[in-house]
Amino acid sequence: MSLTKSERRQRIKFRIRKIVSGTAAKPRLSVFRSNKEIYAQLIDDVNGVTLLAASSREKEIGKGTSVEVANAVGKLVAEKALKAGVEHVTFDRGGYLYHGRIKSLADGARTAGLKF
Repeated sequence: MSLTKSERRQRIKFRIRKIVSGTAAKPRLSVFRSNKEIYAQLIDDVNGVTLLAASSREKEIGKGTSVEVANAVGKLVAEKALKAGVEHVTFDRGGYLYHGRIKSLADGARTAGLKF
């Protein structure tokens, strides 16, 4: 029996979430990508609260290729996190391969000063 793409991603996502969890001091940087946009948010799993979020829909993010936009979203979420006093995060790729837009977002966050 073969799984659909979304079922396969869901299984991988649950497998990652068994291990990766966020706290107020070290929140989880969760990534969601649709065909058109990319979203990132910092989540405190202990209290069940989203601390901050950034996406490719925001005005500060310019135009460009999808990989360039993902990099800009990573930089934006890192800037917001550093303003909020968060320096260390755990990265949750959300069941996606660490490749392309996901890798670009992570690299952008790292270059802007976020540690993970």
